[in-house]
Amino acid sequence: MSAKIILEKRHNASPMMRYLSPLLAIGLTVIAGGLIFLAMGQPPLKALYLYFIDPLTSIWSLQELVVKASPLILIGCGLAVAFRANIWNIGAEGQLLIGALFGSSIPILFGDWQSPLALVCMLLLGALGGALFGAIPALLKNRFRVNEILTSLMLVYVAQLLLDWMVRGPWRDPHGYNFPKSVSFEGWHQLPIIIGNGRVHMGIILVILAVVILYWMMTKTIKGFEIRVIGGAPRAGAFAGFSQTRMVWFCLLLSGALAGLAGIIEVAGPVGQLQPSISPNYGFTAIIVAFLGRLNSIGVMMAGLLLAVSYLGGEGVQIELGISDKTTHVFQGMLLFFILMCDTLIYYRLRLLSSMPKLTQGGSLP
Repeated sequence: MSAKIILEKRHNASPMMRYLSPLLAIGLTVIAGGLIFLAMGQPPLKALYLYFIDPLTSIWSLQELVVKASPLILIGCGLAVAFRANIWNIGAEGQLLIGALFGSSIPILFGDWQSPLALVCMLLLGALGGALFGAIPALLKNRFRVNEILTSLMLVYVAQLLLDWMVRGPWRDPHGYNFPKSVSFEGWHQLPIIIGNGRVHMGIILVILAVVILYWMMTKTIKGFEIRVIGGAPRAGAFAGFSQTRMVWFCLLLSGALAGLAGIIEVAGPVGQLQPSISPNYGFTAIIVAFLGRLNSIGVMMAGLLLAVSYLGGEGVQIELGISDKTTHVFQGMLLFFILMCDTLIYYRLRLLSSMPKLTQGGSLP
């Protein structure tokens, strides 16, 4: 006798569990994280406190939380729209880097241009760079039917190598003692600080605008309805006259533009210059943010704040307990795994199938 486990689709999936599953995934991540800390010989309660609670206990850490959450929310909102349409942009990290490169051309090539218009041009160029880089997988998908998951992901490495070459070569600061970095951004080449002498900059206003506008678009406009229909019932969308080709262009350009905008916000804000590493994998973490936020911009904003806690918490346990900074990636990976697991079990149940071996003609087992 042999047995196998299959997934059987549920006839009536619970709507309540759809919204409770992110909370369940977070709870499972905390439990698994405590067990990991215990296996490492660290006090689990203290480690979990440092990881999840301590980043919320001071004004400075709350400001840093907002700064780290801003690119996650901005990218996550764009990805949420694309994922709702079943268009899988996995290359937001590369689009972020290209947006940073495009936007940084103003302070690097036109350093004497100091005016609010210069900052506006930086932001527009950042969004344009990300959109153009997102257009590459859109063109390949529509023209040659190439899977956008592969092309957008592989383009990340192209963007990383291009950024590295630019800051070590043509755009390297001539007075930077041969370090691989550009000139420092100053004056109107930096985002204005909006809270005293803190770290919260004007980028958070753009993030909030993006959240509100995309929520309105998805819930109140025909474009949002079109995205939902094409993502949920492609054949119905085709009968309604909705174009899959135009939707691919729209979603990849939109998500690429928001990722590029996040890139220039990052270098014109907390980083303050181009350097080989300007993002701790915000583009990849934003995928978790989009799913944890249920592909809804308001949910994405809450999820972005939670994932920002994981970055600050990872730095905290690294300093206090001497634990590797890779702990952050472990927690983020576990969170994504538990989200996908919980979502799968909402719509499918596990079923054990057993089968008896067939008898041969002589009546004996083979």
